[in-house]
Amino acid sequence: MTDYQRIAAAIGYIREHFREQPTLEQIAAQAHWSPFHFQRKFQEWAGVSPKKFLQYLSVEHAKSLLQQQLSVADASYETGLSGPGRLHDLFVTLEAMTPGEYRQGGAALRISYSFAESRFGPYLVASTAKGICRLHFADDAALALAELRQEWPQATLVEQLTAEHAQVGRFFAREFGPADRLHLHLKGTDFQLKVWESLLRIPEGQLTTYAGLATQAGHAPAVRAAGTAIGANPVGYLIPCHRVIRQGGELGQYRWGTTRKAALLGWEAARSEVPAASMAEAG
Repeated sequence: MTDYQRIAAAIGYIREHFREQPTLEQIAAQAHWSPFHFQRKFQEWAGVSPKKFLQYLSVEHAKSLLQQQLSVADASYETGLSGPGRLHDLFVTLEAMTPGEYRQGGAALRISYSFAESRFGPYLVASTAKGICRLHFADDAALALAELRQEWPQATLVEQLTAEHAQVGRFFAREFGPADRLHLHLKGTDFQLKVWESLLRIPEGQLTTYAGLATQAGHAPAVRAAGTAIGANPVGYLIPCHRVIRQGGELGQYRWGTTRKAALLGWEAARSEVPAASMAEAG
């Protein structure tokens, strides 16, 4: 068996038996590797540990049950977890909310949103009490708002310009000072959060590749997974996913269009060259 076939067999086993919450030893046996070797190989191929992968499947199944209005307790046991407390812990870790909050579709959550203009086009910014939860370029305002409502169907959405939204405007206008801070309210898997954190380390005017970003996130072989995490970035521009290009130098895809991506990169490249140009003129 090739490494791919071994990992595929293990993933198939987890998908089929996740309600039984199999142990690492049981899963590793499907790949015919020792638990230690399997753990390392699975992490390389999937970008997460076998335990995390099992947790993601468990939470996704529980989410589907909660959407059917099952109780938190029933969803816990149907998923194969030991009880509501275990499901609560997983939800808080992976979804940044409790199972009850998810079941209510964010009914207890208040989200403030506003539309504004930037040099790169109109955008929608939304925030909770914890910080900015969404920043999307919004060429179609109605569609952008519909997507926000779809993500939080029961949340209270209020069109309101908050202090955090004004900070985003200053960020776009290059008026963001060293003392300014923007708080983000993000939910994602451990791997997604690592990828987004790695994106924040790319300096303005510089680029990296998908493979380079996967390496920076600590999972060099997980290039495809890194690309998926980049595409799931909920906070455009602030988390600069536009600074990632393909290995051959092509721009690659961008959620809000390759033309906008090219404009972002060109503008940032020009900005980074201004000090050097000014010094040359002064000399």
